[in-house]
Amino acid sequence: MTLTQSPAPVRHRAPRPARHRSPALPLLAAAWAGGLAVLALWWQDTDAVIGTAGWLTGAGRIAGLLSGYMCALLVVLMARVPLLEQRVGSDRVARWHASAGRWTICLLVAHIVLITLGYAAQGGAGPLAELDTIVFHYPEMLKGAAGAVVLIVVGVVSARAVRRRVRYEVWYYLHVLTYAAVFLAFGHQLALGADLSVHPGARAAWYVLYVGAAALVSWFRVLAPVRLNLRHRLRVVAVVREAPGVTSVWMSGRRMDELTAAPGQFLRWRFLTGGMWWTSHPYSLSAPPAGGALRITVKALGDHSAALALLPPGTRVWAAGPYGALTPARRRRRNVLLIAGGTGITPLRTLFEALPADAGDLTLLYRARTPAELALRGELERIAQARGARVHYVLNAPDGRRTVITADALLRLLPDVRTHDVYLCGPPGFAQAVYDALRAAKVPARQIHHESFAL
Repeated sequence: MTLTQSPAPVRHRAPRPARHRSPALPLLAAAWAGGLAVLALWWQDTDAVIGTAGWLTGAGRIAGLLSGYMCALLVVLMARVPLLEQRVGSDRVARWHASAGRWTICLLVAHIVLITLGYAAQGGAGPLAELDTIVFHYPEMLKGAAGAVVLIVVGVVSARAVRRRVRYEVWYYLHVLTYAAVFLAFGHQLALGADLSVHPGARAAWYVLYVGAAALVSWFRVLAPVRLNLRHRLRVVAVVREAPGVTSVWMSGRRMDELTAAPGQFLRWRFLTGGMWWTSHPYSLSAPPAGGALRITVKALGDHSAALALLPPGTRVWAAGPYGALTPARRRRRNVLLIAGGTGITPLRTLFEALPADAGDLTLLYRARTPAELALRGELERIAQARGARVHYVLNAPDGRRTVITADALLRLLPDVRTHDVYLCGPPGFAQAVYDALRAAKVPARQIHHESFAL
């Protein structure tokens, strides 16, 4: 560890930390309440369950209703609603979406199997013959079957073992087909859902649920980005090498003072040039917006990130956002520790400059393998000197042995670390190890702020 500290600190008065109340629990409670309401609808319409066919059909109806309800929730979670993205956190929303997706696929498969077996038992036909009858002779079933196939394919591709072997762009565009699958299945739900067809109130609520989900997607994923890009008309103005394999891209446009991105947030960027226009990736701002310019700093970890170093000035940029909850709003304590691993430094660099703090209240711990890989090092040291903050570097040993951030090391660095808010950003393995070390050092979980995008 090495230390950089100002000999003559400049004071920046820190305000009383505001309490950040996440809406996660109320939103989860509302989602569960909706699921219970769906079950209540089935209970109200079911006088008795008789025989094997009745039990199979009843279970299939329940699975179908819950699967349809979960489809709407999936669409809402894909809509990038600011309340979710900026208050709950993009990482938590992504985990909710992944979990809800798995449950939706399981319920969908259960619905297909149970209904087929129930109808077959009721009519005395074989399961395959009954499935053929259902798909090709029931109203809206061809569209419903197509939607089911798409959802199952998306679910398989989204499984961890499969996704690791699939290019991000392939996974992304297959994932977008979820919208088409939900649309195809909607008519089937209304036409054959006995609980929805006989209750005008339930049918109206179903319309409100699905139309509301479609409206959120239309606004936040289509209209809001169009509005942002027509207003700002972003272009690349410069590309700067910061460290081996690490590049900064500077962008500018019109009315940049109206782009409200908090320190620590990210946008999704699409660079309108050959080979890059058809995909977007999330990159954090690596400096607070100033002087009509935005900057991202990216490590070359794949084809897209490596291609950023070759962007010509003048390239048009399509952006969406800002997103993310790793912002000053999460702060609870006066003292703050920022811990970065690799290019996890990018959102923390903006917080290091922008978080209100008195001299001595702000500490940055930056993990890299070698001094050459310390991206933005000069900027960090200038900020530390101006603010009376501290920067510590954690580097590999001269023989290449990896240096691990442990609870004991944290306590030697900051004996009162448990009184700090901690902002943590880095690769998933690094972030998990540091989180465990912080908890071992008795830092309360509510004071550790972290976003991860590994599903």
